[in-house]
Amino acid sequence: MGEFVPVAQAGLPNELFDIFLGSIRDGFVQVSAFVAVTVLLFSYVQYRTDGRLVERLESEEKYQPLVGALMGLTPGCGGAIVMMPLYVRGSVSFGTVVATLVATAGDSAFVIIALAPEAGLYAYGLAFVSAVVFGYAIDRFGMGVGRVDSAVARMGRTVTDGGVAAPAVGNQVHHYEDVQSCEVDGTIRDAPVLRRVSQAALALWWVAAAGGLVAGVLYLIRGAPEVPMIADASFAGAFTVFGLVGTTLSFYLYFVGRRYVGHGHVGQARDTFRNVYETLTHAAMETSFVTVWVIAAYLLYEYGILLTGVDLQVFAAAAGVLAPIGAALVGLIPGCGPQILLATAYAEGAIPFSALTANAISQDGDALFPLLAIDKKAAIVASIYTTVPALVVGIGLHLAFGPMFGFGVL
Repeated sequence: MGEFVPVAQAGLPNELFDIFLGSIRDGFVQVSAFVAVTVLLFSYVQYRTDGRLVERLESEEKYQPLVGALMGLTPGCGGAIVMMPLYVRGSVSFGTVVATLVATAGDSAFVIIALAPEAGLYAYGLAFVSAVVFGYAIDRFGMGVGRVDSAVARMGRTVTDGGVAAPAVGNQVHHYEDVQSCEVDGTIRDAPVLRRVSQAALALWWVAAAGGLVAGVLYLIRGAPEVPMIADASFAGAFTVFGLVGTTLSFYLYFVGRRYVGHGHVGQARDTFRNVYETLTHAAMETSFVTVWVIAAYLLYEYGILLTGVDLQVFAAAAGVLAPIGAALVGLIPGCGPQILLATAYAEGAIPFSALTANAISQDGDALFPLLAIDKKAAIVASIYTTVPALVVGIGLHLAFGPMFGFGVL
């Protein structure tokens, strides 16, 4: 993150306040604005294709693990979520499910694309190759499915970072289709005033995202200089204003606005959109979710170093081969939050490339939530299987390149 001029006021330690302002500003301009473009492009492709890819996949069994890996590789979790109900309906194989989850880039991909694109290219490339090989191997040889199934049958309910997955009605994953009111936690939110406020915040968010994107591109063109924390008609002023406003609106949309504009229920992303408004709404809500976790990662990293004096890079180096092993185990946690933390840590130089890649292979993103809702046993087995290639590749990279090898960070 860029340095900034201290602007803290009395009542809070200067350094803590400066870190807070710098994190919420830089996180939006340096990451979220670029995330918004990526999510919007993918959402637009979904809007234009209207699910035709899925229909073709069901009729081409020999290509299913390959296509599943490609769907998982798309940034975000939308492509992977599409595949989960297809398995329950018998349209695709279990190897396809595993291939999809192994390749799933999740929302952490947006962070890596923005901050370390070269590292992301290689990490997700290795994840894709692992996904294809492992997916076809499971379909061809079984890979001990029966033994794992027996072990899973003795396990209890799975707790995720979103709570215990609720069972679906009639084996269908519920999607929230009404963009005027949205059901969250069993409650219908249809307050006209808050709905209008949320829609206005959504429109203003896109203005901030566009301005932040321009400021972010200029920031990179200028060689990532130090940017003072000021509010005027200069480049630094635009960088600061768009960053602070964009992050503030992202937090509002994620914690409040999602109840009134739709597309805000984690783990139940849509695979098609009815119109351009829904496409823009989905992209904004997805990016707001990423923003919240990116800011949390920034603050956790910066405050952790400041308050404890522990250098995470030194800690990871001392951990040795436990770094990729630990990152692979973190990937067992459904959802994208913990994975975004690790992606941000890599961009900060705190963890090695071997750990980034192990986590990229192991993580299942939000795609595991709908599978948990409709087939818990399949979800647990698939999650176990995604950890195996993660450990193999992660440990292999550690042995080949050393404990703290990293590259590609802008």
